[in-house]
Amino acid sequence: MRIEKLTTFCLFLALAVTSASAKKEQKYEEAAKLTPQQTALIEKAVAREKITIKKIRESTPVVETYIQNLRGDIKLGQVPISDTYFLSRVDFAKTFEGKVYDARSETNNKAHGFFKGSLEAMSGLTKALHLDVFAASGYDSNGFLQMMFLDPTSFDQQHYVFGFVGRKFVGDVRTWVFDVHPKPGLGSGRFYGRIWIEDRDGNVVRFKGSYTTGRNDEDRTLYFDFDSWRSELQPGLWLPVAIFIQNTVQSENEKSLGLNAQTHFWGYSLKLPTHDTDENTSIRIDNANDSSNDAPDIGPLQASRNWVSQAEENVLDRLVIAGLIAPSSEVDKNLEALANNLIYYNNLALPDPIHVRIMLTMPVEAVAVGNTILLSKGLVDTAPKYPFVLGAVVAYELAHIVLGHHIDTKYAFNDRLLFPDTATFSRIYMLHTDMDNKSAVKKALELISKSDDLKPHLQDIGLYFAQMQQTNRAMPALMTPRLGDSLLKPDGTPWLSEYTKGIPKLDMDNLDQQAAMPLGSVLKIDAWSDKVYNIKALQFAPLSARDKLPFQVTPINYKLTRYVAPPDAAPAAPAPDQNAQPATATPATNAPATTPATTPPADKPADTTPATTPANTSGQSQPAPGNN
Repeated sequence: MRIEKLTTFCLFLALAVTSASAKKEQKYEEAAKLTPQQTALIEKAVAREKITIKKIRESTPVVETYIQNLRGDIKLGQVPISDTYFLSRVDFAKTFEGKVYDARSETNNKAHGFFKGSLEAMSGLTKALHLDVFAASGYDSNGFLQMMFLDPTSFDQQHYVFGFVGRKFVGDVRTWVFDVHPKPGLGSGRFYGRIWIEDRDGNVVRFKGSYTTGRNDEDRTLYFDFDSWRSELQPGLWLPVAIFIQNTVQSENEKSLGLNAQTHFWGYSLKLPTHDTDENTSIRIDNANDSSNDAPDIGPLQASRNWVSQAEENVLDRLVIAGLIAPSSEVDKNLEALANNLIYYNNLALPDPIHVRIMLTMPVEAVAVGNTILLSKGLVDTAPKYPFVLGAVVAYELAHIVLGHHIDTKYAFNDRLLFPDTATFSRIYMLHTDMDNKSAVKKALELISKSDDLKPHLQDIGLYFAQMQQTNRAMPALMTPRLGDSLLKPDGTPWLSEYTKGIPKLDMDNLDQQAAMPLGSVLKIDAWSDKVYNIKALQFAPLSARDKLPFQVTPINYKLTRYVAPPDAAPAAPAPDQNAQPATATPATNAPATTPATTPPADKPADTTPATTPANTSGQSQPAPGNN
């Protein structure tokens, strides 16, 4: 009896010890001891991280975040059911306080993610991403910005354990990869995951993981996983450029929600626009040759045109300063060819050349500012397979220009544009009235009907607009313009709905039908100079309906490159001849007021695919989405 009782007691004691050991069992696998070389690289990364944080605190970049809330779907895996959009200028010197770009008053953008106050905007985004627990741990409540940093105060070997994984190229950059987790008992908000350190200077160029809760590190319900990317924007200076955030859902249950989100940064070095002439001393006169001191005076019509041009120039300059449109680039020339071909086929005689520029923001929109057509990055990104879709949008905005629906000339007065960058949307009104849009639609249909390039592809154009109409139900924030014209009527139907008649039904199972592409399919932004470039990623055909992803947010996978300085011996532009007639445009873009353009168009509309992209000469490293 005693032996049985002793055996039972020993068994109970063993179970108790096992249970206690299980409770104390480490959650992270014990890392192998680092070599001296690996330790040296970690120490270098710790030092470089402090320098990077200091540089970031000196910056006031534009920060754009777009969130798509997802529901499980038995066929597509997951589908967006709602969305939220934020655009802010963040002053990192002031505890990461973001100043949101105010929405214009005509649209009810509050439901789409805009807030009146900057603090409310940051707080709203933080709650949307379930990151408000940062405040309880002493971290700033703007939780989503925390994803720019591994740990802004304690990233070192005293607080973290590093385990070497291996070496890997990320694009053209060779990196050393480490798994990282915090030491026990350090509280919540600590990073755990994987980091990539470039081997030249020891900069962290990518980190992927999540944050601890402090109570139970395995409880991941309070923090989403994220993938944070940096780019070498200046020699040795790696700054955040993009973050992908995800909370997956593996059920078709409508109550089971997840999300995909992207945050993008640009405007680290906004510069004032430059012009060839000073508006106080010189006025551009088109189709005139001032070769003597007896130049003719400017007539009323030309004065009116110059006044409109001055308003256009002032607004474009203000938008560049606000970080909302990209400086001129080769991408613009490709898109301008679409306008040139329409001008040629319709035998238009325009007094000024037509330009096309890129808005850096994600919402799908377009607008004509004087003789400049603005297309949003989100619009160009989602219609890469068919430059004909962009051609139709250009025709719509060109119709506004031809019909004289120009920008309000009050902006020719510079004092009208003296306001904070974040007030741009609410202080610059460039959208057209419904009456203007109706007449522009009629004119656009006429312009397109005479284009030999666009007529064979009217079905492709219609499919894109049909996909827009369908997407607007679940993702109104993406389809709501912030600056210009909506491509959809107030009732949600496309303004160019004529082309949606008679088209095949949208069919996700038809792999030959790609009505719209995912966001980020065409353009990338240099976060230092704000210039845009075509990405150089391979295009793959979808293997299933889940691969089509129209208008959807996807993971980010950049091809990192080293900073390359611009050539020292770059050819300088020839000095202008003071006695020569001012150039107005190439014949295909513009013709004299009395003579139609006669230069034939290109063999086909300019494509926006990577094959047309010139080599990068900007001197900036260009991250490009693609497989590493």
